[in-house]
Amino acid sequence: MNTFLIIITIIYGIIIGSFLNVCIYRIPKNESIVTDRSHCMACGHKLKWYDLVPLVSYLTLGGKCRYCKTKISKQYPVIEFANGVLYGILVVVNGFNISTILFCLCSSALLALSVIDWRTFEIPIAFNIFIGILGIIRLLTDLGHWYVYIIGFFAVSGFLYLLFLITKGRGIGGGDIKLMAAAGLLIGWKNIILALGIGCVLGSIIHIILMKVQNKERVLAFGPYLSLGIYIAMLYGNQIIEWYINTFIY
Repeated sequence: MNTFLIIITIIYGIIIGSFLNVCIYRIPKNESIVTDRSHCMACGHKLKWYDLVPLVSYLTLGGKCRYCKTKISKQYPVIEFANGVLYGILVVVNGFNISTILFCLCSSALLALSVIDWRTFEIPIAFNIFIGILGIIRLLTDLGHWYVYIIGFFAVSGFLYLLFLITKGRGIGGGDIKLMAAAGLLIGWKNIILALGIGCVLGSIIHIILMKVQNKERVLAFGPYLSLGIYIAMLYGNQIIEWYINTFIY
């Protein structure tokens, strides 16, 4: 049964990953993600349902549009597959429960906003609102620990907002502040502080390497690194915190 649930969860993740591609392409352009039908980015041909089967359509078509034979971006299968993997790992590590479902949906939002932020240096507010709604649901399903999530909402975002004011917006972006507020409401104050620490370390190391190897600018898109920190905290936050306390405090 556990194996069956994992497989089903991965399949759902891949399907939702297909919708994420729509969000990644359309939201930055202020296009509707609901009313407009999917179409080829090259020839504009409206796609049929059998052109849109996640992963399968891309593989059977050889990575090309059925109608104009233009190569389809590899982003489509990569995002679909990655989202399925993110879901599968969460279920394997945390089991199948309400928190895991919320974390899976959050990981989808993190994946999409990371790609958008990487390209545009902006995190669309819709993703932060969505994660915030997930946080409210988790709070309502764990009212005995309501304070953990309320404190989590302010623990990091408050600090980042202060940094924003001191640096007049040059030190941190408003989207990053909102992201950590929403995520803090979902994973609690201890885990959101851990997520910030992980994000800062990864961002510093990876961006320095990219600056050396790919001549990246000094300004970095922080959203992807914060998102990775949040995802790691959703997976192993409690274990990492417990290890840290037992190793360095007691």
